[in-house]
Amino acid sequence: MNCTPVFKKVVKANQMMNTLDANTVNKVLLLVADAAVKNSDLILSENRKDLIRMDESDPRYDRLKLTESRIKSIAGDIRKVSGLQSPLGRIISDATMPNGLRISRISVPFGVIGIIYEARPNVTFDVFSLCFKSGNACILKGGSDAINSNTAIVRIIRSILEENNINPDVLTLLPAGRSETAQLLNARHYVDLIIPRGSRNLIDFVRENATIPVIETGAGICHTYFDEFGDREKGRLIIHNAKTRRVSVCNALDCLVIHEKRLGDLEHLVGLCESSDVVIYADSKAYRFLKGKYPSHLLKKADRSSFGTEFLSYKMAVKTVSSFDEAVFHINLFGSKHSEAIISENKKRIELFNRSVDASSVYANTSTAFTDGAEFGLGAEIGISTQKLHARGPMALEALTTYKWIIEGDGQIRN
Repeated sequence: MNCTPVFKKVVKANQMMNTLDANTVNKVLLLVADAAVKNSDLILSENRKDLIRMDESDPRYDRLKLTESRIKSIAGDIRKVSGLQSPLGRIISDATMPNGLRISRISVPFGVIGIIYEARPNVTFDVFSLCFKSGNACILKGGSDAINSNTAIVRIIRSILEENNINPDVLTLLPAGRSETAQLLNARHYVDLIIPRGSRNLIDFVRENATIPVIETGAGICHTYFDEFGDREKGRLIIHNAKTRRVSVCNALDCLVIHEKRLGDLEHLVGLCESSDVVIYADSKAYRFLKGKYPSHLLKKADRSSFGTEFLSYKMAVKTVSSFDEAVFHINLFGSKHSEAIISENKKRIELFNRSVDASSVYANTSTAFTDGAEFGLGAEIGISTQKLHARGPMALEALTTYKWIIEGDGQIRN
């Protein structure tokens, strides 16, 4: 498919976004939320067509799966976004120069945002709500795994736009082909920003092949460090929650780092994981403490590949360290700059961890499962940025804006 005519339509539709007032935007978002719930049966029916083509053991299966409760939750997030303050027109700075010029910096939309994502139909709703609220048109390139789900969702949203006299091309779904991906990554005259959501392989592919600015999101290799001053009861609950709440999401725990002085508590710390059939890949020291205490069929010896791996399943590595510095070194070496946590009752140790660990979200005595736009009060998220330019961590409305300079004068000319 030649996507150029499609891109041109999106650019044209994007021009009218500047004419929409906040009340209209919020009204449309509420209507979309209502339509998502009202059309749950249709969405779930199309989602089942996608699910039957995927092995249930595939880590992506849970991300692909929609349920009635998940759709209600998605609708709730859309309503939250509608209730948030518009990120547009915000005065970032304002100054009057000695020559009388007033120079302001105000927030504005990026324009057209391309989203490339895998088997996550919820992203379709999230992306639309955030882009629409922030004045951006969006071009979606979902994977073939979710084509039926995404198509149904986009049709529902576009029907709401048409009913409210808004050009439906502000939300456009491309076919799930490789050619369309290549064209989107190189649509320099039509697309202002690309955001990939998915596996490390997808993100690497987009970064290496795009000629458009890219914000990397998604891959999460998350650690929790149980410090020598850690509370074992807090640790037991936190570790289990971070690992098992939803194993297929990017904020799930992949590696427990434990101080060697607390190896005697390791059996207790991972005890709840046993009930969830979590496979543990333990280094030599941790393995000796768990052997005979953790089910043998769930206990494996770790190798080099056990660390720096995003498991996306009921698997977890355990790394023993002899010092705080070694823990930080291991996390910074093998992490993906997503979410990292420390369990400690030593305030100075926590403060040092916060300063030393290189990640978008750093936790103390709580679960990394909280790395989420809605949990951070952002309404929803378009992704978790693991880079440092422009946006970092959960990306929502503010992250989908840039700025322009406004210069007002009264006849001044420059010498």
